[in-house]
Amino acid sequence: GFTLADLFTYQAKQNEENGENNRDGSNEDFSTNCGFDGPTDDVAINNLRLRCAKNAMTLLLVSQGVPMLSMGDEMGRTLRGNNNAYCHDSEWNWLDWRKQETNAGLQRFIRLLIAFRHRHNSLHRNEWFSGKDCIGSSYADISWHGIQPGQPDWGEHSHSLAFMLCGQHDHALGGSGDFLYAAFNMHDQSLGFTLPSLPTGWSWHLLADTSQASPADIFSYGQEPILIDQTQMHLMSKSSVLLVGREHI
Repeated sequence: GFTLADLFTYQAKQNEENGENNRDGSNEDFSTNCGFDGPTDDVAINNLRLRCAKNAMTLLLVSQGVPMLSMGDEMGRTLRGNNNAYCHDSEWNWLDWRKQETNAGLQRFIRLLIAFRHRHNSLHRNEWFSGKDCIGSSYADISWHGIQPGQPDWGEHSHSLAFMLCGQHDHALGGSGDFLYAAFNMHDQSLGFTLPSLPTGWSWHLLADTSQASPADIFSYGQEPILIDQTQMHLMSKSSVLLVGREHI
C-alpha cells in the first residue's frame, strides 16, 4: 500500500515503473491528493497534507491494539505513488534519512504521541471497554460524543466524532490517571465541540491540535497548557484535538 505521505499526495497508484502496465498493486488505497496529484509547491495543499498525516497518526495511536507503522512514515517517506515497490533496488525506494531534518516536526509529533500512549494504559488495554462505570468513578471507562457531549454522530455520512476515556479507570490499570478526550473533525468547515464535564477540581489541558504548526501542535508531558475555555473546543476543518483532564495540584 501507500506510504503515509503518499496516502495524501496521490489519488491512485503510480506503478508504471514496475513493468506491469500499472496493473499490479492494490487499487483500493482510499487515498486523496488534497487537490493536486503529486508533489507541489502550493503551501495550502502541503499544509493540508501534513495535517491529514497527523490526523491519521493521531487516530492510530489513540486506538486499541498494537499500532503498526511502516518505517519512514514518521519522517514523511514517499515512494512517488508506487504502492508495490518491492521490486526496485533504486535510490527512490531507499530510506532517505535526510527527511529527519526536513520533516522534523512530523517526527516530533509522532514521537510525543507514542510517549503519551505509553503513559496512558487505557490506550492499550487487555480487555474490551464496557462503556460502563465498573469502579465507582461516576464515569464510564469510555464515553462517545459528537459536537455535543453524549450525542455521537453514527450516521453513514458522519465526519465528526469524539470520545473520552476516564482517568480513574486509567489509574486503576496503572496509567497516569489523566482523562483523555479525543475529537476529530473531518468536515470541510470548522466545528465547535462542547466538552464533557470533568470531576470538581479537574481541568482540561491541550495535548495536541493537528491544525497548529510545530511545536504548537503537541506538548510534552506536564507542559500541556490549560484551556482558557473549559466548556468548548474549536476544531479547524480536517483536524484532530487531544485533551488531557488533570486534577489541580
